[in-house]
Amino acid sequence: MNYVIIGGSAAGVTAAETIRKNDKKAVITLISDETFPLYSRCLLTYLIAGSIDESKLCFRDKDFYKENNIKTYLGKKAVSIDRKKKSVSLEGGTKVPYDKLLIATGATPKTENIPGVNKKRVFTIRRIDDARAIIKILDNVNKAAVLGGGLIGLRDAYALRQKNKEVTVVVKSQQVLSQMVDADAARIIATLLEKNGIKIMTGAAAKEILGKDTAEGILTDGGKRLDCQLVIIGKGVNPNTQLASAAAIKVEEGIVVDEFLKTSDKDIFAAGDVAQTYDVARDAKRINALWPSAVEQGQIAGLNMLGKNVSYEGSLSMNSVDFFGLASISMGVTKPKEEGYEIISRIRKNEYKKIVLKENRIVGMVLVGDVGSAGVISILIRNKIDVSSIKGKLLDERFDYAKIMPLVKKFKDKFRQEEYQDTIMTF
Repeated sequence: MNYVIIGGSAAGVTAAETIRKNDKKAVITLISDETFPLYSRCLLTYLIAGSIDESKLCFRDKDFYKENNIKTYLGKKAVSIDRKKKSVSLEGGTKVPYDKLLIATGATPKTENIPGVNKKRVFTIRRIDDARAIIKILDNVNKAAVLGGGLIGLRDAYALRQKNKEVTVVVKSQQVLSQMVDADAARIIATLLEKNGIKIMTGAAAKEILGKDTAEGILTDGGKRLDCQLVIIGKGVNPNTQLASAAAIKVEEGIVVDEFLKTSDKDIFAAGDVAQTYDVARDAKRINALWPSAVEQGQIAGLNMLGKNVSYEGSLSMNSVDFFGLASISMGVTKPKEEGYEIISRIRKNEYKKIVLKENRIVGMVLVGDVGSAGVISILIRNKIDVSSIKGKLLDERFDYAKIMPLVKKFKDKFRQEEYQDTIMTF
């Protein structure tokens, strides 16, 4: 059997590893348009901040492909999929035949459609080449502008501040992390960022990036000029669905897959940031672009390419950050727009807790400051447990496994076996 994987990050590498563990004789080919292999994109801002060096980026040994007898096309872009002939065409004309194919093409950073976006010293941060290019010029940068106040933008800003740069975050909405937390939580986080030297400009957007050939500043839609020598666009990502769409594979928000991560073509699978999978909290299909989810999906896709028929239980959107010692975690549905949700919350100085419920089941949470209960709450969300009997305790300072033991015993058939055993072992 010929197994071909397009994408060399978390999902693709995990799938290749899983196939090899279960089939020592399989022909495995991995295609990636990057030449530097086996690194974690999640850690790129830590590299820019100087917290780690490049050796700490790698999540597999440098000889991983050789040791696992995986043929690679690195620095080669897959340009088309021929479903009838069952082959993948690469730039330069090479054709790679497959029996089973995994599309793990990830995502591409969103950019700004404004004048000057193609000037030098304007970056997005998604690949190691982006991080290297930024690091190379940092000695000549005093001021930086980050466009976007979501999780990506704030992580970029935090990394630059760790290098003692003057950083201004330009946020189109009226708060930071508008997709992740509500106004109360955002206020706590923004106050801490500003206290530590990161300026936040809300209700503003970049209208133009100034400078002749190299960025020298930005002009906002309010007419204000911000001088800077570096602009980073941190606006989120778009899934790389082009290959699938061109091959007439079903695509919505991402590549649509079933419970076995199979696409509309029975011999083609998808996993990672490009795959639209089941969301546990929303009870619907969507993309949750998370490294742990990509790893799990890669493993399950690999098993199912081998014919194992292993169901994917679904992912749960989660974001966690720690800025200047203040930890924040959001999970599931955090800002419901429809009716039928119940919200309970508590704010106390630099601590904020919010639980979102639907029909007495937790579907989302936001924790700022005190995040110790995140693990327990995530178990309740994943297993869709009725928490009506303990609703009054959800915001307790010590909401831990002891508080949910009655539920664990009552609904043990709903809990994953490993979760049930781990909880029992705690006491």
